[in-house]
Amino acid sequence: MTLDDTKGLTCEECPIRFRAVCAKCDTDELETLEDIKYYRTFEAGQTILWAGDKLDFVASVVTGVATLTQTMSDGRIQMVGLLLPSDFIGRPNREMATHNVEATTDVTLCCFRRKPFEKMIQDTPHIGQRLLEMTLDELDAAREWMLLLGRKTAREKIASLIYLVARRTATLEMKSISGEVHVELPLTREAMSNYLGLTIETVSRQLSSLKRDGLIQLEGKRQIIVPDLEALMAETGDDDDGGMLI
Repeated sequence: MTLDDTKGLTCEECPIRFRAVCAKCDTDELETLEDIKYYRTFEAGQTILWAGDKLDFVASVVTGVATLTQTMSDGRIQMVGLLLPSDFIGRPNREMATHNVEATTDVTLCCFRRKPFEKMIQDTPHIGQRLLEMTLDELDAAREWMLLLGRKTAREKIASLIYLVARRTATLEMKSISGEVHVELPLTREAMSNYLGLTIETVSRQLSSLKRDGLIQLEGKRQIIVPDLEALMAETGDDDDGGMLI
């Protein structure tokens, strides 16, 4: 989706309509959101926010993938999260960004001016309720990610990351999770190694191993086909409900 594609796009037509912060809004509430929203696009590699920037807006990711990173005191950069379509950027009632946000692929954001959005939260229980749900989901995901980094094997880490992206892709495209899913891996092998605490060589070996076992098919550097999501999930080390990967 480009900026031109968003011209005339209403909230009802939005591809993330039923997963984003506006998921519970009724028609009148959506009309109010229409008055304070605008779209922005970022090219892959472009910084969306620097930690410490003034937060003039909050936003939902419409298309593409972004990363959350934190710079340590010695200059090292640690990736701490992925932002996928329908995920929320920014915090109401917080004036500065706490993390760097960078577009990993081309990204389209549905942005809301922060002050009007904060007022709407007060006046619109549906938005406040949905934002609370998303915040709690994010907390659960952070706890599960601690488990992934601390206890999972290299194979389980790679399988978990691919499964996360594949399941979200299937959900947004309203496809059955029991069928074949085509995904674009949002991270380079180097970024995957930084994110998962692995070496690049280990990432490459585990991708090759998953391919050899028929759990994924590789097409080029980024395109991955998952023939059977349930079979891939069995390699993640999670329970049947998918844990953080929902």
